[in-house]
Amino acid sequence: MCGNVPAGHLSAVGVCSLEDVLFPEIDVRLERVDFTADVLVVVAVACGPAPRCPGCRARARRIYSSYERGLAERPLTGKRMRVRLRVRWFFCDRASCRRLTFVEKVSGLSERYRRSSLGLKKWLHAVAVELGGRPGERLCRKMHLAAGRSRLLELLESPPVPERAPRVLGVDEFAFRKGCTYGTVLVDVEAGQVVDVLPDRTSETFADWLRDHSGVEVICRDRSSAYARAVKEAAPHALEVADRWHLLQNLAAAVEKTCHQHRACLRKHDDEKTGSTPAAPPLMELPLHELPRTQIIERTRHRHADVQRLVAAGWTISAIARRPTPEPRPARPCGVSATPTSSSSWPPPTNAARPECWSRSSRTSTPDSLRARARSAAAASS
Repeated sequence: MCGNVPAGHLSAVGVCSLEDVLFPEIDVRLERVDFTADVLVVVAVACGPAPRCPGCRARARRIYSSYERGLAERPLTGKRMRVRLRVRWFFCDRASCRRLTFVEKVSGLSERYRRSSLGLKKWLHAVAVELGGRPGERLCRKMHLAAGRSRLLELLESPPVPERAPRVLGVDEFAFRKGCTYGTVLVDVEAGQVVDVLPDRTSETFADWLRDHSGVEVICRDRSSAYARAVKEAAPHALEVADRWHLLQNLAAAVEKTCHQHRACLRKHDDEKTGSTPAAPPLMELPLHELPRTQIIERTRHRHADVQRLVAAGWTISAIARRPTPEPRPARPCGVSATPTSSSSWPPPTNAARPECWSRSSRTSTPDSLRARARSAAAASS
């Protein structure tokens, strides 16, 4: 499905309400809306007052030309939206200014050298702050936003560092790369915000930061000797306290170490308290595992029973090993009845005592030829 709404018919769909929704308090005029199954294209024209030159701040008076630029906007009704914005190109009439021409910037919608609107930039910045690169890229793909992980990371900016340090300052180390490079993070404990990030965890760097940012009264840190030395040098009046996480970690380590050193006394005290050693739990009788009844297992059982019977009858192991084992029953050749006779016995006769057709068929016949002979014999008998 696709279509467009021309400028002459904008009043039928409510131009003012549509402009208020798409461009609230922005100096643009809506010209046309084109839509397809996936993309919504909004054509608009900048109509604000003449801007000032970014070089000399003189207000422009003459228009040099105009051109159309494309801006990616926030999706609307599940569709990607693009803005085709026509902006004006102005002359700078001041002779002392090095700029001859410049392009107007629509406040609240566009900025120089960027192909996305300011509203979309705010969305992407929020996603980058909360999720980062790759997770943010996956979320943008679900939200129909064209943004990769590099684009999201470019939007992250370092927060401004206050001139004075917070009253309660938290100090801890973190790893840029675990086992190789470490840094220091400074946090305003009362506000719960990051104040600054230092490139390493040395005492000199932290001491220089404390000298440049006065006003700290309480420093919450771990048991690192480098941070303690920096505090004594740069802020000796500050009260040093251990943070809760490291305090609980050290307490747990001390309790574990004490229990390990006195484990013999604790075990003796426990035995005296109980009076006797606890009885071992009763053993559980599990049912024996039974193998499935297959031809190989049954044949193995029969052979084992035959060997035990011969040993009981007085045979030696060597004689039993030399004794021929029962061969598998050969395929029934043509003309031989499937019903066993009274003279049949086990083990079957040797090759010398077998009929000639059995020996010949067992040497020259293949399973396919035997099956073909069986089918021909059945057809002849019917």
